[in-house]
Amino acid sequence: MKTNFLKSAFILVLAISFASFTTIIKKELKVKESNVAWKGYKVTGSHEGTINLVDGSLSFENDVLTGGNFNIDMTSINVTDLKAGKGKEKLEGHLKSDDFFGTENHKNATLTITNVEGKADSYKVTGDLMIKGKTNPITFEMTITDNMAVAKLKVDRTKYDIKYGSASFFDGLKDKAIYDEFDLNVTMKF
Repeated sequence: MKTNFLKSAFILVLAISFASFTTIIKKELKVKESNVAWKGYKVTGSHEGTINLVDGSLSFENDVLTGGNFNIDMTSINVTDLKAGKGKEKLEGHLKSDDFFGTENHKNATLTITNVEGKADSYKVTGDLMIKGKTNPITFEMTITDNMAVAKLKVDRTKYDIKYGSASFFDGLKDKAIYDEFDLNVTMKF
């Protein structure tokens, strides 16, 4: 009995010793050097632009990604495929309206990483994405090299109560239909 107790105590001390060498590092994003590009699709084409990050960080344990948190300024929605006076302002205003992101009442969107699988700079990431006050899980791939992370997300806007022009909810839209999913291509420097 005494021998089993000593073995258990030794294993416990050894486990605590190893755990004390684990280092969790939080790396803050350089938001001015980071980029969030979006692309939305409709039957007759697509539109694209950018959105600004407010802040964010990635957490690492022994150089392996373990978590992160990001805030996105939805009021900064910018359309880059149209020129000023040629529909740019109209589309930006519509995207900021309650038909889409309702930025007057929902200024920020957030992503909180809840699970990470993989290593060696290639990860399958799951997180909680909050847009327009609604939170849903999302899974995507992220690669990390040096001090840069790249992720490509497909977001189903209807999960966030953004149904304008969705053929999933409205009949007879024909060539006016807007697809439910949009892309976010994110490059983050830290």
